[in-house]
Amino acid sequence: MITDKPTKLDALAIAAHRDDIEITCGGLMIKLHDKGYKTGALDLTQGEMGTLGDEHDRAAEAVCAAEIMGLTYRNNLALPDAAIEADRASRLKIAQVIRDTQPELVILPFWIQRHPDHLTTHGIGFDACFLAGLKKLKELQGKPHRPRKIIYCSSFRDVDHSFLVDISDQKDRKDKAVKCYSSQFNQGEASKQIYAPNQSIFEYMDIFQRKYGMRAGTQYAEAYAIKENILIDDPVKMPIQSI
Repeated sequence: MITDKPTKLDALAIAAHRDDIEITCGGLMIKLHDKGYKTGALDLTQGEMGTLGDEHDRAAEAVCAAEIMGLTYRNNLALPDAAIEADRASRLKIAQVIRDTQPELVILPFWIQRHPDHLTTHGIGFDACFLAGLKKLKELQGKPHRPRKIIYCSSFRDVDHSFLVDISDQKDRKDKAVKCYSSQFNQGEASKQIYAPNQSIFEYMDIFQRKYGMRAGTQYAEAYAIKENILIDDPVKMPIQSI
Protein backbone atom coordinates (compact mmCIF):
# COMPACT_ATOMS: atom_id res chain seq x y z
CA MET A 1 0.00 0.00 0.00
CA ILE A 2 1.51 3.33 -1.10
CA THR A 3 1.28 6.17 1.41
CA ASP A 4 2.11 9.87 1.60
CA LYS A 5 2.20 9.75 5.41
CA PRO A 6 5.45 9.76 7.43
CA THR A 7 7.05 6.33 7.19
CA LYS A 8 10.60 5.00 7.56
CA LEU A 9 12.34 4.44 4.23
CA ASP A 10 15.66 3.02 3.13
CA ALA A 11 15.86 5.13 -0.04
CA LEU A 12 14.13 8.31 -1.21
CA ALA A 13 14.34 9.71 -4.76
CA ILE A 14 13.64 13.44 -5.15
CA ALA A 15 12.77 15.01 -8.50
CA ALA A 16 11.11 18.08 -9.95
CA HIS A 17 8.36 16.42 -11.98
CA ARG A 18 6.23 13.31 -12.02
CA ASP A 19 7.99 10.94 -14.46
CA ASP A 20 11.54 12.25 -13.78
CA ILE A 21 12.27 9.51 -11.26
CA GLU A 22 10.86 6.79 -13.51
CA ILE A 23 13.04 7.89 -16.43
CA THR A 24 16.29 8.66 -14.63
CA CYS A 25 16.46 6.12 -11.81
CA GLY A 26 13.42 3.88 -12.22
CA GLY A 27 15.56 0.79 -12.71
CA LEU A 28 17.47 1.39 -9.49
CA MET A 29 14.28 2.09 -7.54
CA ILE A 30 12.82 -1.23 -8.71
CA LYS A 31 16.09 -3.04 -7.96
CA LEU A 32 16.14 -1.66 -4.42
CA HIS A 33 12.57 -2.87 -3.95
CA ASP A 34 13.59 -6.29 -5.27
CA LYS A 35 16.34 -6.39 -2.65
CA GLY A 36 13.79 -5.81 0.09
CA TYR A 37 14.40 -2.12 0.74
CA LYS A 38 11.56 0.31 1.44
CA THR A 39 11.62 2.99 -1.24
CA GLY A 40 9.87 6.29 -1.82
CA ALA A 41 9.54 9.17 -4.27
CA LEU A 42 9.12 12.89 -3.66
CA ASP A 43 7.89 14.90 -6.64
CA LEU A 44 8.21 18.65 -6.13
CA THR A 45 5.62 19.80 -8.69
CA GLN A 46 2.31 18.51 -10.04
CA GLY A 47 3.21 18.89 -13.73
CA GLU A 48 0.67 21.60 -14.53
CA MET A 49 2.97 23.19 -17.13
CA GLY A 50 3.44 20.00 -19.16
CA THR A 51 2.97 20.37 -22.91
CA LEU A 52 0.74 17.29 -23.06
CA GLY A 53 -1.78 16.34 -20.38
CA ASP A 54 -2.28 18.15 -17.09
CA GLU A 55 -1.70 17.77 -13.35
CA HIS A 56 -4.79 15.56 -12.97
CA ASP A 57 -3.48 13.13 -15.58
CA ARG A 58 -0.06 13.14 -13.93
CA ALA A 59 -1.50 12.37 -10.49
CA ALA A 60 -3.15 9.16 -11.69
CA GLU A 61 -0.13 8.23 -13.80
CA ALA A 62 2.21 8.69 -10.83
CA VAL A 63 0.15 6.24 -8.77
CA CYS A 64 0.29 3.71 -11.62
CA ALA A 65 4.08 4.05 -11.87
CA ALA A 66 4.56 3.88 -8.10
CA GLU A 67 2.73 0.56 -7.97
CA ILE A 68 4.89 -0.90 -10.72
CA MET A 69 8.10 0.30 -9.03
CA GLY A 70 6.98 -1.13 -5.70
CA LEU A 71 7.19 2.17 -3.84
CA THR A 72 6.14 2.31 -0.21
CA TYR A 73 5.82 6.10 -0.22
CA ARG A 74 5.05 8.82 -2.76
CA ASN A 75 4.43 12.47 -1.98
CA ASN A 76 4.08 15.73 -3.89
CA LEU A 77 4.97 19.19 -2.55
CA ALA A 78 2.89 21.06 -5.18
CA LEU A 79 5.62 23.63 -5.81
CA PRO A 80 5.00 25.71 -8.98
CA ASP A 81 5.93 23.81 -12.14
CA ALA A 82 8.61 25.56 -14.24
CA ALA A 83 9.07 28.00 -11.35
CA ILE A 84 10.73 26.10 -8.49
CA GLU A 85 12.66 28.62 -6.42
CA ALA A 86 15.83 28.07 -4.42
CA ASP A 87 14.26 29.63 -1.34
CA ARG A 88 14.23 28.67 2.32
CA ALA A 89 10.58 27.68 2.30
CA SER A 90 11.14 25.08 -0.44
CA ARG A 91 14.24 23.71 1.28
CA LEU A 92 12.36 23.32 4.54
CA LYS A 93 9.47 21.49 2.86
CA ILE A 94 11.89 18.92 1.45
CA ALA A 95 13.80 18.73 4.74
CA GLN A 96 10.54 17.92 6.55
CA VAL A 97 9.95 14.98 4.21
CA ILE A 98 13.49 13.76 4.89
CA ARG A 99 12.76 13.86 8.62
CA ASP A 100 9.41 12.16 8.06
CA THR A 101 10.97 9.30 6.08
CA GLN A 102 14.50 9.02 7.58
CA PRO A 103 16.13 7.56 4.42
CA GLU A 104 19.68 6.23 4.44
CA LEU A 105 20.00 6.92 0.70
CA VAL A 106 18.76 9.97 -1.22
CA ILE A 107 18.80 10.11 -5.03
CA LEU A 108 18.92 13.58 -6.64
CA PRO A 109 19.17 15.00 -10.17
CA PHE A 110 22.67 15.48 -11.57
CA TRP A 111 24.23 18.95 -11.30
CA ILE A 112 24.21 19.65 -15.07
CA GLN A 113 20.67 20.12 -16.38
CA ARG A 114 18.71 21.66 -19.27
CA HIS A 115 15.48 22.26 -17.37
CA PRO A 116 15.77 24.96 -14.65
CA ASP A 117 13.50 22.98 -12.31
CA HIS A 118 15.86 19.99 -12.44
CA LEU A 119 18.89 22.14 -11.63
CA THR A 120 17.11 23.89 -8.77
CA THR A 121 15.94 20.53 -7.40
CA HIS A 122 19.54 19.34 -7.32
CA GLY A 123 20.58 22.30 -5.19
CA ILE A 124 17.68 22.54 -2.77
CA GLY A 125 17.54 18.76 -2.43
CA PHE A 126 21.13 18.68 -1.20
CA ASP A 127 20.57 21.67 1.07
CA ALA A 128 17.47 20.00 2.54
CA CYS A 129 19.49 16.90 3.41
CA PHE A 130 21.78 19.14 5.45
CA LEU A 131 19.02 21.16 7.10
CA ALA A 132 17.10 18.03 8.10
CA GLY A 133 19.97 17.10 10.41
CA LEU A 134 20.03 20.35 12.40
CA LYS A 135 18.50 19.49 15.75
CA LYS A 136 18.00 23.15 16.74
CA LEU A 137 16.05 24.03 13.58
CA LYS A 138 12.71 25.00 15.11
CA GLU A 139 10.79 25.17 11.81
CA LEU A 140 10.97 21.38 11.40
CA GLN A 141 9.07 18.69 13.25
CA GLY A 142 10.37 15.28 14.22
CA LYS A 143 13.75 13.73 14.86
CA PRO A 144 16.79 15.27 13.10
CA HIS A 145 18.13 13.07 10.32
CA ARG A 146 20.69 13.25 7.54
CA PRO A 147 20.93 10.61 4.81
CA ARG A 148 24.13 8.59 4.96
CA LYS A 149 24.59 8.71 1.20
CA ILE A 150 23.47 11.00 -1.65
CA ILE A 151 23.84 9.87 -5.26
CA TYR A 152 23.00 11.68 -8.48
CA CYS A 153 21.30 10.41 -11.65
CA SER A 154 23.84 10.99 -14.43
CA SER A 155 22.33 8.79 -17.16
CA PHE A 156 21.88 10.66 -20.47
CA ARG A 157 24.75 13.04 -19.55
CA ASP A 158 28.08 13.04 -21.36
CA VAL A 159 30.12 13.00 -18.16
CA ASP A 160 32.39 10.67 -16.24
CA HIS A 161 30.00 8.55 -14.20
CA SER A 162 31.06 7.29 -10.78
CA PHE A 163 29.37 3.91 -11.05
CA LEU A 164 26.85 1.89 -13.05
CA VAL A 165 23.94 -0.21 -11.80
CA ASP A 166 22.85 -3.37 -13.60
CA ILE A 167 19.09 -3.07 -14.29
CA SER A 168 18.77 -5.96 -16.74
CA ASP A 169 16.18 -7.71 -14.56
CA GLN A 170 14.32 -4.45 -13.92
CA LYS A 171 14.33 -2.92 -17.42
CA ASP A 172 10.92 -4.18 -18.54
CA ARG A 173 9.25 -2.93 -15.37
CA LYS A 174 10.99 0.42 -15.74
CA ASP A 175 9.55 0.73 -19.25
CA LYS A 176 6.09 -0.13 -17.91
CA ALA A 177 6.42 2.53 -15.22
CA VAL A 178 7.31 5.18 -17.81
CA LYS A 179 4.45 3.98 -20.03
CA CYS A 180 2.06 4.84 -17.19
CA TYR A 181 2.53 8.46 -18.31
CA SER A 182 0.36 7.91 -21.35
CA SER A 183 -0.70 11.57 -21.54
CA GLN A 184 2.97 12.43 -22.01
CA PHE A 185 4.51 9.65 -24.07
CA ASN A 186 1.75 7.87 -26.01
CA GLN A 187 0.83 10.78 -28.26
CA GLY A 188 2.66 9.82 -31.46
CA GLU A 189 4.80 12.53 -33.05
CA ALA A 190 3.85 15.05 -30.34
CA SER A 191 5.54 12.84 -27.73
CA LYS A 192 8.87 13.07 -29.55
CA GLN A 193 9.16 16.77 -28.72
CA ILE A 194 8.87 16.26 -24.97
CA TYR A 195 12.09 14.63 -23.75
CA ALA A 196 14.44 13.83 -26.61
CA PRO A 197 13.52 15.80 -29.77
CA ASN A 198 12.51 13.59 -32.69
CA GLN A 199 13.07 10.40 -30.72
CA SER A 200 10.88 8.09 -28.71
CA ILE A 201 11.64 8.25 -24.98
CA PHE A 202 11.78 4.46 -24.93
CA GLU A 203 14.32 4.34 -27.78
CA TYR A 204 16.31 7.05 -26.00
CA MET A 205 16.41 5.13 -22.72
CA ASP A 206 17.18 1.86 -24.50
CA ILE A 207 20.19 3.30 -26.35
CA PHE A 208 21.81 4.73 -23.25
CA GLN A 209 21.01 1.76 -21.02
CA ARG A 210 22.46 -0.63 -23.57
CA LYS A 211 25.60 1.51 -23.81
CA TYR A 212 26.08 1.53 -20.05
CA GLY A 213 25.30 -2.17 -19.94
CA MET A 214 28.03 -2.92 -22.49
CA ARG A 215 30.52 -0.97 -20.37
CA ALA A 216 29.54 -2.98 -17.30
CA GLY A 217 29.41 -6.37 -19.02
CA THR A 218 25.67 -6.69 -18.65
CA GLN A 219 22.62 -6.08 -20.83
CA TYR A 220 21.21 -2.84 -19.38
CA ALA A 221 22.52 -0.38 -16.79
CA GLU A 222 21.87 3.08 -15.36
CA ALA A 223 24.61 5.61 -14.58
CA TYR A 224 25.17 7.54 -11.35
CA ALA A 225 27.61 10.05 -9.89
CA ILE A 226 28.77 10.83 -6.37
CA LYS A 227 30.83 13.71 -4.97
CA GLU A 228 33.01 11.49 -2.77
CA ASN A 229 35.52 8.75 -3.47
CA ILE A 230 34.52 5.09 -3.36
CA LEU A 231 36.31 2.95 -0.77
CA ILE A 232 37.21 -0.56 -1.95
CA ASP A 233 38.13 -3.21 0.64
CA ASP A 234 39.16 -6.03 -1.71
CA PRO A 235 40.36 -4.97 -5.21
CA VAL A 236 40.80 -8.63 -6.18
CA LYS A 237 37.00 -9.00 -6.17
CA MET A 238 36.19 -5.71 -7.93
CA PRO A 239 33.52 -6.24 -10.62
CA ILE A 240 34.04 -5.48 -14.33
CA GLN A 241 37.05 -6.93 -16.12
CA SER A 242 39.79 -4.48 -17.19
CA ILE A 243 40.88 -6.27 -20.39
